[in-house]
Amino acid sequence: MRYGQRGGYTPAAQERWERVRLQAAEWFEAGESTRTAVARLRVHERSVTRWREAWIEGGEQALRSKGPVSREKLSARQWQRLDVELRRGPLAWGYVEDQCWTLGRVKTLIERLFHIGYTIEGVGKLLHRHGWSVQVPARRAIERDEEAVAVWKDEVWPAVKAPRRTWAPTSASKTRQARG
Repeated sequence: MRYGQRGGYTPAAQERWERVRLQAAEWFEAGESTRTAVARLRVHERSVTRWREAWIEGGEQALRSKGPVSREKLSARQWQRLDVELRRGPLAWGYVEDQCWTLGRVKTLIERLFHIGYTIEGVGKLLHRHGWSVQVPARRAIERDEEAVAVWKDEVWPAVKAPRRTWAPTSASKTRQARG
């Protein structure tokens, strides 16, 4: 995966990082050390070293953003329509059994609306890039039976759960076996 936040940087984040790299270029030109740039920019030393090498080879232009890693298949207008349809909810598209948008369902929706193919991973990146996140229920289900849950926790779970091993002490070492 290229980026830690999965799905790549937003255009605003790309612009912000480009400004950081260009600030580093100014300091390189002024003769500042890598360590000084690291301390001032609060980034990893490896990044500044990589930026310095790129700057030496290609100048300031080498530190400019090259745009998104991949061009988005949906236009801005198509994205707006998809956003409207996602906000209408899965029920509007016939998903009655559970009303959650899954990546597979969104993929199918994109194919139906725009006849554009995305992979499941690509759909996840697309949604994340546009501010959508994993769904978490806002409240408990109406059908939830608290008494049944309590009985299950008290009676069924202890029977299913394996008891702790206490016959010998354990060792954290992979090469040294436990004594006992």
